[in-house]
Amino acid sequence: MRRIATQGDVLNKRWTLVVAALAAFMTALDTLVVTTALPVLRVDRGASLSDLEWTVNAYNLAFACLLLTGAALGDRFGRRRMLVLGLLAFTGASAAAALSPGAGMLVVARAVQGAGAAIVTPLTLTLISDAFPAEKRGAAIGLWGGIVGLAVAAGPVVGGAVVGGIDWHWAFWLSGPVGLALIPLALAKVP
Repeated sequence: MRRIATQGDVLNKRWTLVVAALAAFMTALDTLVVTTALPVLRVDRGASLSDLEWTVNAYNLAFACLLLTGAALGDRFGRRRMLVLGLLAFTGASAAAALSPGAGMLVVARAVQGAGAAIVTPLTLTLISDAFPAEKRGAAIGLWGGIVGLAVAAGPVVGGAVVGGIDWHWAFWLSGPVGLALIPLALAKVP
């Protein structure tokens, strides 16, 4: 027997897609915005080439190593709960990176950011998969993928605009308002 979708079900699906797509957008954009800021970080923080490499690699290694763990934590402790914890970690680490007094603290903050992203990214897909029936799931995941692709394409442009027009700290502060908006939205709107 097929259940008729209520207006609340439709809204939950839409909110889940919005929250998941924006969370994935934020984590993907951050990777490339920061890469664009590396030359300014070298001058402003007196960072060595090794420090700059670790600024990028700490994020990527934490993300790659913990990606499966992030998905497993969602299965074990609840996807919405772990998404919110991942967003908290990512947003808090973004603030720590922006406020970092030196290259060492920046590398640590970037590793925590990568860990947060490793929790957020797989859960965005599982939340979408749970929210949408099989016949609409492909379109929802396609939209999610398009938004992530937009972040990848826009990252260098946004990074260049931020670093050239404002300050390198804003490469990290960009995530703050988005993350702070997504946390209560996820708690209130994602089933």
